[in-house]
Amino acid sequence: MKKTTLIKNANIVNEGTIFSGDILIEGEYIKQIDESISAKSSNVNVFDAEGRYVLPGVIDDQVHFREPGLTHKANIETESKAAIAGGITSFIEMPNTNPQTTTIEELENKFKRASKTSFANYSFMFGGTNDNLEEILKLDVNQVAGLKLFLGSSTGNMLVDDAEVLEKIFKSTNMLISVHCEDEGTIKKNFAKYHDKYGDDIPIKYHPKIRSEEACYLSSSKATELAKKTGARLHVFHLSTGKETGLFTNKIPLEEKKITAEVCIHHLWFSDEDYEKKGTLIKWNPAVKTSADRDKLWEALLDDRIDVIATDHAPHTIDEKKNVYTNAPSGGPLVQHALPAMLEMYHRGKISIEKVVEKMCHNPAILFQVERRGFIREGYFADLVLVDLNNPWTVKKENILYKCGWSPFEGATFKSRITHTFLNGNLVYQNSKFSNVKSAKRLTFNR
Repeated sequence: MKKTTLIKNANIVNEGTIFSGDILIEGEYIKQIDESISAKSSNVNVFDAEGRYVLPGVIDDQVHFREPGLTHKANIETESKAAIAGGITSFIEMPNTNPQTTTIEELENKFKRASKTSFANYSFMFGGTNDNLEEILKLDVNQVAGLKLFLGSSTGNMLVDDAEVLEKIFKSTNMLISVHCEDEGTIKKNFAKYHDKYGDDIPIKYHPKIRSEEACYLSSSKATELAKKTGARLHVFHLSTGKETGLFTNKIPLEEKKITAEVCIHHLWFSDEDYEKKGTLIKWNPAVKTSADRDKLWEALLDDRIDVIATDHAPHTIDEKKNVYTNAPSGGPLVQHALPAMLEMYHRGKISIEKVVEKMCHNPAILFQVERRGFIREGYFADLVLVDLNNPWTVKKENILYKCGWSPFEGATFKSRITHTFLNGNLVYQNSKFSNVKSAKRLTFNR
């Protein structure tokens, strides 16, 4: 017999509206959404939302969970658990692990790992290199999230810097190609200038001068031009400059866009003014830049030139982060605090809840053609997040769930709290406690 749950008295946020109603879940799926639904059997588990806001589960299209090979920093189990506590029910993980996900064999190894340990729904990007086009062409497009190309700032051999190969990849696949855009030549030149002056202990405030607006724009503009030339489906990850926003359009519906863009939580929250206090804890690639850049990113997000909000969750140990500039790795943990941070921006009047849901739930589902997720719709998987908008809490070491044990938001107080998370119809998180039910599934794609 299928398990049936009835969520009563919810403020449902979906597809641009907020309405009071009930949600009936049967098994893994949403069976009915209505103003008022009655339990027709004593076997129905009635759950009173008590006026909390119910959102579709967030789909994070860019995370680094460090498994395999870098599990002293994080692993699929710890970080997916933190994601569930943060309202992220599905994630797409990046290929720059060790070994890298640049062969179908290594891709399937990752899926096997996740099937045993992940708390959230999962998929993985396949990594492109200068010499693995044959592997790319063998991929089943309905079973893998997409293709990730590093056009700057990569590990191992994942920097795709052969222009001929890059054009071949763009021409040869109908898969969504996601790119990290920073021009390596520009960065190396800038780095040499500051290294000559300061040695390894470059003041962190110069990070956005080294990984500069010019480096970002040069790479992003080349990628978008190549996409236009070849007809490729391009998604540009983590925009960090106002200048780059001019490369994208809001003149056509999202479903028709061939070139789309993402912004990350840290580029919407922090600016270069925060380096003095946060230091290398907010060292990311691309770098957090000026408050003027941040304002332009917000403007482009709200007018729909930027389509998706993601985390680029990329944990390192605190000891690694506290090294001098040249030895301090870039990246930080974000999945537990991304949705609360964006809801904080709602409280500040920067964005509506409906827009948060559009950018964090609906649009990733549309762009990656995720099957039956990202919306609160009848027949869709019951991935749901309950939020109390007025239940303040402060980020402290004792409530941080990342394996690395720290957060760039430590000390911040958020007004909104994720109280419950449903995954594939199962209540997996409730008031800071996790159930023993492992109900995560491999994402599938309708292409």
